[in-house]
Amino acid sequence: MADDITEEARQVIDALKHVEAIDDPVERAVAISQVLKNYKDRAPKLRDMQREAVLLLRAQEVSYRKIADRLGISLGAVQNIERGHGSAWGTKPRKKAEPEEG
Repeated sequence: MADDITEEARQVIDALKHVEAIDDPVERAVAISQVLKNYKDRAPKLRDMQREAVLLLRAQEVSYRKIADRLGISLGAVQNIERGHGSAWGTKPRKKAEPEEG
């Protein structure tokens, strides 16, 4: 897994820490609601962008293990992303088998 955090990721993490540090619990909750709403709206696009990178690397015949190391995620997450099932931070619901009537 990658040990280094990109500057962009560090900025997001720092911003989240600032939200957590808001003293007033109501103001903090308002900020958290805004962050979660924005995340919910953006999550599908972020997952698609991550999957695009995984598929590009697989098309270049990069191994799952090397992709996992490069992206800083687990080997299983790479395989799940390639299959369209998301990753640890967001998943695409799997279809449940419907019971047969009989």
